[in-house]
Amino acid sequence: MVESILIDPTADSRWDEFVAAHPYGWICHLAGWKMVLEDTFPHMRGYYLVLQDEDAKSIRAALPVFEVKSWITGTRLVSIPYATLSDPLVSSAEDFETLFESVLALSEKVHASYIQIRSHNSQPLIRDPRIAGTYVYKHHYLQLSDDPERLSKNFHRTCVRQRISRAIKSGLTLRAVDSESNLRDFYRLYVLSRKCLGLPPQPYAFFRSLWQVFLGSGRVSVLLALKGSEPIAGAILLKYKDRVSVEWMVSDSKYSDLSPNHYLFWQAMKSAWDDGFKIFDFGRTSRHNYPLMDFKNRWGTKIVDLPNYYYPSTLSAKLAEPESTQRYRLMSAVCRKAPLCVTIPVGRFCYRHLG
Repeated sequence: MVESILIDPTADSRWDEFVAAHPYGWICHLAGWKMVLEDTFPHMRGYYLVLQDEDAKSIRAALPVFEVKSWITGTRLVSIPYATLSDPLVSSAEDFETLFESVLALSEKVHASYIQIRSHNSQPLIRDPRIAGTYVYKHHYLQLSDDPERLSKNFHRTCVRQRISRAIKSGLTLRAVDSESNLRDFYRLYVLSRKCLGLPPQPYAFFRSLWQVFLGSGRVSVLLALKGSEPIAGAILLKYKDRVSVEWMVSDSKYSDLSPNHYLFWQAMKSAWDDGFKIFDFGRTSRHNYPLMDFKNRWGTKIVDLPNYYYPSTLSAKLAEPESTQRYRLMSAVCRKAPLCVTIPVGRFCYRHLG
């Protein structure tokens, strides 16, 4: 019988090669993502369960999970925290079953109250009846099969094409972040955006670590839209294999009439095409976030489900939509009303328990 083993992906040279070769491999599976999470969040610890080939020279399947510990929300296992696209790196339902049994054993060892597995392409291989899938989140993307200028004919005329034109005519310019001071400009806009949404901001240390770990490889880039010399919007792009994903898009609402978000999406899309990428992602969206769903739909995107799977299955309905809980509503009210000097510490506290 094949048994799974634990490896340290930061020390095992096979790991990143395996991720690169696997059709479901994404940047969040790389050893660098583990480094970012564990460097930023002391309440997280990654466990990388793998199946090896008979000669043990290569990895054939894997299921990374992170222990997320909190005295408020309890301990759980998550695959993988803060990843929009995250699949078990398997090629058969049998390999998933073998790995999942090891995850169950691990959950007993760390006293986890539940297990969450996020998926994208691997849905047909997750068949365990003890796991329940939920379909709250959607994924929007464009195939860069043609020049963006031609693709733009499928964009909504007034809600997208005209707003891109307005942004260009208003004199917005683009800057790629190449210093930590510029990264702090992005973070200032990020905090403003999260406050408007009633959401706690992730700590600055997370973005700094992400930038430091992946910048040299070209797998992360941070863009700023400027009005004159003032940054008014920003985006963080993840780049791996043939895919570019806009993971964070932020802006100062005072400049919304200049359409800086449309400008950044457009510039990022053109750059992705020029660099030879084939897929342009718009990130993850809750199906209940109607304004954001509409925004992404108007770019002519394709839409697929991003299922979350839960064990035990009886908890799936409760855990799938945290927005409906009283705790979430209280947190949202605090984030909206608190002054900026309080918002950042509130975010640090909240993300000490999230994942």
